Amino acid sequence: MQLRLSVLATICATSIPAISLAEPPPPAWSYSGKDSPEHWGDISPVYATCKSGKNQSPVDLSAVQAHTDNSVTFHYEPLHYTVENNGKTIKVTPAENVQALQLGDKKFTFRQFHFHTPSEHTFLQKYFPMEAHFVHKADDGALAVLGVMFVEGEENQALQPLLAQKLQSGEKYTLTEILDITPLFPQGLEHFRLNGSLTTPPCSEGVNWVVFKTPVNASKMQLEAMRAMIGQNNNRPLQPLNARIVIEE
Repeated sequence: MQLRLSVLATICATSIPAISLAEPPPPAWSYSGKDSPEHWGDISPVYATCKSGKNQSPVDLSAVQAHTDNSVTFHYEPLHYTVENNGKTIKVTPAENVQALQLGDKKFTFRQFHFHTPSEHTFLQKYFPMEAHFVHKADDGALAVLGVMFVEGEENQALQPLLAQKLQSGEKYTLTEILDITPLFPQGLEHFRLNGSLTTPPCSEGVNWVVFKTPVNASKMQLEAMRAMIGQNNNRPLQPLNARIVIEE
């Protein structure tokens, strides 16, 4: 009897496919075609906020309703980074999770930065050739993003290592030397602050946005190289400001 049960168990184990407990991948979305930004909210219920949300990003930063003292401090040590073309943007991830940003009394860990060409936010309805987003996360899950605009000018030394290899979608590489990303930030730290969202699905709201007023230089060749590597316009259209208050610090 024990032998029969053992044989039966063996047959069942080899004939019944394993059930994966892994979560299914998120629904596909795009910047063009049937899955473009105007359709994101209809692709899946998990993306519904892209359509129903009232605090969506990006926005045009023209109307400032308040002025306050600076509440933003940040510092980035030179680190090793991995550069990846994920098919939507060029994403750069630090090898270490370090607390680099503080908004008021709240501290955030630096998670990654990536690029949009052209910019997503606008100033007085003006677009910029490129915008970088530096994404941070607090221990309680809250998100904060620093936005930096780029204009054509002198070569930016911090961009060069990120453009050293022309990555195709799905490719990535790790920088052989540590990178100081300080040149990716403006010397003037005046900025706008507002509550917003992720600019890609699922468009989650409650994101603390800090967008610097002064743009940073990058050479024409660098801007063209980044645009070519991304391979598409990857900027979500402007969203209504609605009842939000834009603060200038």
